[in-house]
Amino acid sequence: MNQALLRHPHFVSLEGGEGAGKTTAINAIRDLLRERGHEVVLTREPGGTPLAERIRGLVLKPDEEIAGEPLSAEAELLLVFAARAQHVRQVIRPALQRGAYVISDRFTDSSYAYQGAGRGLDLQWIAELEKRAVGLQPGLTLLLDVDVAVGRARANGRDLWPDRIESEQDDFFQRVREQFRLRAQQDTQRFRLIDAGQDQAGVAAQVRRAVAEWLEQEADA
Repeated sequence: MNQALLRHPHFVSLEGGEGAGKTTAINAIRDLLRERGHEVVLTREPGGTPLAERIRGLVLKPDEEIAGEPLSAEAELLLVFAARAQHVRQVIRPALQRGAYVISDRFTDSSYAYQGAGRGLDLQWIAELEKRAVGLQPGLTLLLDVDVAVGRARANGRDLWPDRIESEQDDFFQRVREQFRLRAQQDTQRFRLIDAGQDQAGVAAQVRRAVAEWLEQEADA
């Protein structure tokens, strides 16, 4: 991994494809950390600040004025990183500096998966943006892995009006899943793979075990 990136032990990210059940996992982590007396900040990407949330709308659900203008893959990537840079500086770093745990629904790994593998953009370009515009990595990333067909069926049952990315085809999401899994294989120290094909109780239990084990390892380090 790029040594210029700070890997913070109080920063946890949740990754996975559509319908992976990240909300269930986030709630499980939040509850475990609060039970242990920690301050917990919940946030998401793209978003997390008023400006970043505005950018999220441009990327995922543009208003009527610009909805007819195709968003290029390059513009999508740069917008996501603009939102991320603001998010890190306004929310994530200040929370970490005061000792809180930050749990983010998605972080830079999603750019490698969605804009990199999904859109076909250069992964080295993404790595350079990560280094220069973000400079921060989670200490723990939980990858909620689920079969594309299962995840999409869940998402379709939940979202009456899918956004730009949710409207992509299955081959797009298969590339996304493969990239997530590849990143997890390449960085076993940071990633924990969660079987998101289970029911919600099973996912929550596996997540709690993974986080509890990680906290013990951090305490012993």
